[in-house]
Amino acid sequence: MRTLDTLNFDNTYAELPSHWFQRTEPKALKHAHLISFNPRVAAYLDLDPCQTHPQDLASYFGGQMVLPGAKPIAMKYTGHQFGHYNPDLGDGRGLLLGEVVNSKGQRWDLHLKGAGQTAYSRFGDGRAVLRSSIREYLVSEAMYGLGIPSTEALCLVGSEEYTSRLGMEPCAMLLRVTPCHIRFGHFEWLYYSSRHDELKQLADYCLTRFYPECSEADQPYLAMFDEIMERTARLVAQWQTYGFVHGVLNTDNMSILGETFDYGPYTFLDNYDPDHVANKNDDGGRYAFFRQPAIVQWNLACLAQALLPLISREALEARLESFPAKVAEYQLSRQKARLGLQTEQAGDAELISQLWQLFEQQKTDITHFFSELTELSPDELKAEQLQAFTQPDTAAWAQWFKDYQQRVMQEHASEPIRHQQMRSVNPYYLLRNYMAEEAIREATQGDYRLVNQLLPILRHPCERHDAKAQRFLASPPDWAAAICLTCSS
Repeated sequence: MRTLDTLNFDNTYAELPSHWFQRTEPKALKHAHLISFNPRVAAYLDLDPCQTHPQDLASYFGGQMVLPGAKPIAMKYTGHQFGHYNPDLGDGRGLLLGEVVNSKGQRWDLHLKGAGQTAYSRFGDGRAVLRSSIREYLVSEAMYGLGIPSTEALCLVGSEEYTSRLGMEPCAMLLRVTPCHIRFGHFEWLYYSSRHDELKQLADYCLTRFYPECSEADQPYLAMFDEIMERTARLVAQWQTYGFVHGVLNTDNMSILGETFDYGPYTFLDNYDPDHVANKNDDGGRYAFFRQPAIVQWNLACLAQALLPLISREALEARLESFPAKVAEYQLSRQKARLGLQTEQAGDAELISQLWQLFEQQKTDITHFFSELTELSPDELKAEQLQAFTQPDTAAWAQWFKDYQQRVMQEHASEPIRHQQMRSVNPYYLLRNYMAEEAIREATQGDYRLVNQLLPILRHPCERHDAKAQRFLASPPDWAAAICLTCSS
């Protein structure tokens, strides 16, 4: 186990061409203090929680000091934002502190978000506010609990410094941890600036560091694109299965590891609505929930365009054409798991489709529906058992439950095993907007208890928690419908 000042850094990205980034150090926050620490993530770094002091966390990740061995840099990239190419992007409010290698040989990027102005801040101040930092900190843990690939966070640091967003708001810093901070936009920058030799250098770096198994393929770059597409297809299928709306699916917010990346105005659907737009700045509804698979395919096409100097157009187009079918396959598998269906049977896709049509017609709270369904035995599968979800079209629901009951009888697993499997993928708790909003309001007043109370609940959402968590099982309060999320979120 290690301490903060003995982490094992090996900063390979900082050894790449110097114009790929700006070397700069964090700008210290005023009176930085620790809000929350995640010992689960500390284990990735071999960091000993018992020897990790709150003031040290506040000093290193509030910008007062730089970790020994770290080489902070702001990465340059570009990307398509709301469908339009923007050449001026880069790490405008975050710094890649360095890469930590643990005792298992795993390499983890440490990225400090809210670290101050860089060469890519444009007209921004480079700060992150407490509101958005809490939202990313909590959703990182929520995604882990749901088994959805995501960046994670080691700690959250607050301050007595303020900046102008929705009025004057307190600033914060978030220490993000993930194996990779390379985005689709890194490749787009080198492609559109005609640096094709450097594009190959970046691709070779990614092959060596992230996809070494692809190096043995006949066409290594194509094999890497295949793997990126596979991971991304699985990711978006999980979003659609759990009702997650990203909000800003720009290509600079797409990770080459197929992780949920750069959270902004995200939301989990309280009630199933395919047309839901999480981001109030998205006037045209480009990133509506139902459009996410198509938008992600569009983003993959942007990455494919950037890889044309390395891969034939015909090969890339053929791969891209297969993407919708891959998403549908992964999504059907995940949706079946939520219903406790493990075998392959004729009619499964139709049964699932009918269920989601009923969800849409009735604006069902799918988290509550699956949680309740998990508790029922096959002989209880009748519409009246779930009256809260089966009005007003009880006839359609009654038929669906009858069909589902017959389908369950075709499963080979015993009822206790099937129940356990369903419980493992159907959460009691979900990070709803009102929960994050309550935590933000209390934290703004200096009370961080709810932030820390939510962390273990979100980490283990399929388990029952103590009485304090009971209220999070209920439907959202009426005032939650008025919560407005924008790009500043």
